[in-house]
Amino acid sequence: MAKRKTPGLSTQSTSDIAFLLLCYFLMTSTMDQQSGLQRRLPPMPDQNQKTEDTKVNKRNIIIVKINSGDRLFAGDQSMDISQLKDKIKEFITNPTNDPNLPERENKAIEGFGEYPVSKGVISLQNDRGTSYKAYIQVQNELVRAINEVRDDFSKQHYGRVFSALTEDQQKIVKEAIPQNISEAEPKDVTKK
Repeated sequence: MAKRKTPGLSTQSTSDIAFLLLCYFLMTSTMDQQSGLQRRLPPMPDQNQKTEDTKVNKRNIIIVKINSGDRLFAGDQSMDISQLKDKIKEFITNPTNDPNLPERENKAIEGFGEYPVSKGVISLQNDRGTSYKAYIQVQNELVRAINEVRDDFSKQHYGRVFSALTEDQQKIVKEAIPQNISEAEPKDVTKK
């Protein structure tokens, strides 16, 4: 008897089907969208630049802490996230010249003139166990407070909100109302 040859299987159609299934699942599945912060980092300092230790007056710093339980503290007060924006606005503007809030320094702003600029710095400290959601919420409230103060300044001096100003006017507003947010290395902030 003659030996029969086993016919070969055509795998071309199998690979085509696998490719089509892969394309189908890639097009129909959703990808997780990452949330993040859009920040412009300061330029790298010159390597030959000398560093100076500057002393900052304690009244010019507000420490905002988020502990591992996502509990928020601003200054020495525990507070809800909804209260943070108003606390920061008061800190930046110091409307009543409170001696416990930041000092102001008269600064000559090109194209505007003299203006008392706040020396206030917002120091953000979070715990290693802080949730990303709480961290983003606090960051958003800090930036929202600064943006509202900039809008108030813009309306008072230019009659428009900050985003509607020209580039030169926005530069003036940024100098008059600086965004001084310092972020510390995450640590255990539950310990005082």
